[in-house]
Amino acid sequence: MEPRVSLITLAVKDIAASAAFYEALGWEREPGNEGVVAFNLLGQTLGLYSRAGLAEDLGIPEEAIGGFSGITLAHNVRTAEEVAPLLAAAEEAGGRILRPAGEVFWGGFIGYFADLDGHVWEVAHNPFSELSKEGAFRWGGY
Repeated sequence: MEPRVSLITLAVKDIAASAAFYEALGWEREPGNEGVVAFNLLGQTLGLYSRAGLAEDLGIPEEAIGGFSGITLAHNVRTAEEVAPLLAAAEEAGGRILRPAGEVFWGGFIGYFADLDGHVWEVAHNPFSELSKEGAFRWGGY
């Protein structure tokens, strides 16, 4: 298997509301199939898919999908000063702040929010991993 993630799919209760949430953060929706919303990222795509549809695809009951799974999604920024405004934008769009912006033990500056369905996002500035000019992240920097 090649070392990459192509598509991240989030199971959501209300696709339209979740799409509006991510659009409020400045992401652009791609034209596509009915029932799936896609946002192209740097090297990946974030997909929004109904909880019921994903459960059906997996062959499990819908109620088996949910709760904090121990996975967080991260959005790295170029400076520590960018963290708090992004958290504020997420909160204004209907998200919930889980940890306000602040320093972390390893020398970075982070905060966490949950989207409308509880998917946990970290907004982080890692001074040891400079982003590419396009904004791509790689451990250890570009």
